Amino acid sequence: METTPKGNRLHIAIFGRTNVGKSSLLNYLLDQEIAITSPVAGTTTDVVEKAAELLPLGPVLFLDTAGLDDVSELAGRRREKTETVFDRAACILLVTEAEIWSEYEEAVLSEAQKREIPVLIVINKIDRGLPSPEYLKNMFGRAGRVITLCCIDPAGRNGAVEAVKRNLIEMAPDDVIEAPSLIGDLLPPGGIALLVVPIDLQAPKGRLILPQVQTIRDALDSDAAALMVKERELASMLTLLKRNPDIAVCDSQVILKVSADIPPEVPCTTFSILFARQKGDLALSAAGAATIETLKPGDRILIAEACSHHPLQDDIGRVKIPRWLRQYVGGELRIDIYAGRDYPDNLSDYRLIIHCGGCMLTRREMLSRLHRAQEAGIPVTNYGLAISFTQGVIRRVLSPFPSALLAFKRKEAEIRS
Repeated sequence: METTPKGNRLHIAIFGRTNVGKSSLLNYLLDQEIAITSPVAGTTTDVVEKAAELLPLGPVLFLDTAGLDDVSELAGRRREKTETVFDRAACILLVTEAEIWSEYEEAVLSEAQKREIPVLIVINKIDRGLPSPEYLKNMFGRAGRVITLCCIDPAGRNGAVEAVKRNLIEMAPDDVIEAPSLIGDLLPPGGIALLVVPIDLQAPKGRLILPQVQTIRDALDSDAAALMVKERELASMLTLLKRNPDIAVCDSQVILKVSADIPPEVPCTTFSILFARQKGDLALSAAGAATIETLKPGDRILIAEACSHHPLQDDIGRVKIPRWLRQYVGGELRIDIYAGRDYPDNLSDYRLIIHCGGCMLTRREMLSRLHRAQEAGIPVTNYGLAISFTQGVIRRVLSPFPSALLAFKRKEAEIRS
């Protein structure tokens, strides 16, 4: 994160009148004292740049500007520097207060719309007064995006930060949300990916499923080789290789057998987990998997699938995962299935959300789903992670991803403490 050049970061500008809380908002979002704050208007005299890591967006650069309504002797020069930020900003946070919309806010919004820069209106200081429904409707009509918060409320920080992140995910240019490599960055040039593919009722006749095809292509694009084998022939195939593969990837439902057959020094994971990383936030999903430990009989679980295929006799999402969960918990669970683009609004009704790899969703769609769960305070995980947890091999499947493994261990320690 620290070595990422400024030009490769998402530039997020913070605009607003003097003393409306722009610097306080920056400190609030990053949970550290970055910008100097003061009740004296005009404390920020120049554009303050702060490089940060804002997951899952990655490296960003916040641009904290001076107030456009500054009336001090240096006001003209400050406004000039503030206005040049429009040339750099990919997204704008326009900070105001309840029931206040002046010529200054209107000027920022007008310039942003002229340049086609998306704007999130942030209504700060709601501890002093809440905005009326009419005011909120007016703000939403002007910018299309509005949130309310109080930068001196530590209890509400997590929800506020997730709301800002969710909006930034929707606002950010496509190249920022572009999916990372599927497997290529886990392979050296000339490396070998051993892909274990069961041929069962769920395998389409005469072809492979999309995650398998895309993994093969990504390995080839990375100047590596993809060797495919069924799980029954895996042990025999390993004896034919002159050296160990660089990574083994399997279908989630055979992870127990594959992790036993693959030498412990070889990184091993599942197709579903590769997609959880490419499409979403693997560390978040890994931490969510740890919460399976807290489930009790009677808990309500949401299983979300991105595709709307015809359910088969031993369907992974509708049959196998529910069965493994019930066996692990030791009792019945209330399980709801949502498929395709359907995604419920009542996420807070669930104890856990288990999502498929999301190969049919864009990264932006998956990130939005994950952050809706975070805003609702509900842990979310992934098919491959949930299966690996119930089978007792989750540390093994997370071994290729140190940050995700660390997130799992931290959540596990928090639960057990």
